Amino acid sequence: MGYSTMTIRFVCLAIVCLVTFGPKAEAAVSCGQVVNNLTPCVSYIIYGGNAVPVQCCNGVRSLNNMAQTTPDRRAVCNCIKNAVTSSGFTYTRFNLDIVAGLPSKCGVNIPYQISPNTNCNRYYL
Repeated sequence: MGYSTMTIRFVCLAIVCLVTFGPKAEAAVSCGQVVNNLTPCVSYIIYGGNAVPVQCCNGVRSLNNMAQTTPDRRAVCNCIKNAVTSSGFTYTRFNLDIVAGLPSKCGVNIPYQISPNTNCNRYYL
């Protein structure tokens, strides 16, 4: 698998649970925006480290701020899930633990843990 494919998959997984649903509106957040905001997190997700890169946290916060409506949050969630499931990459506990810790390490509060099993249609997303 190429680096760009793995990048998209990790980036998308990192956002699966960063969104919560709000009022109904038409989705404005694209998969391209998701990928652009989370690409700086890929190296950290793959290899770990003592600190999350500043650019990664900036992307996590930016994407969280962009996804303010239910359609936006669902679009982000579905973009991530589609990328993750089609990647063919096997995520290890190491990678999943790193991803699950991104929100708190970046100062973003979410009431659930990041998981590849997130149901994007759940009301509490």
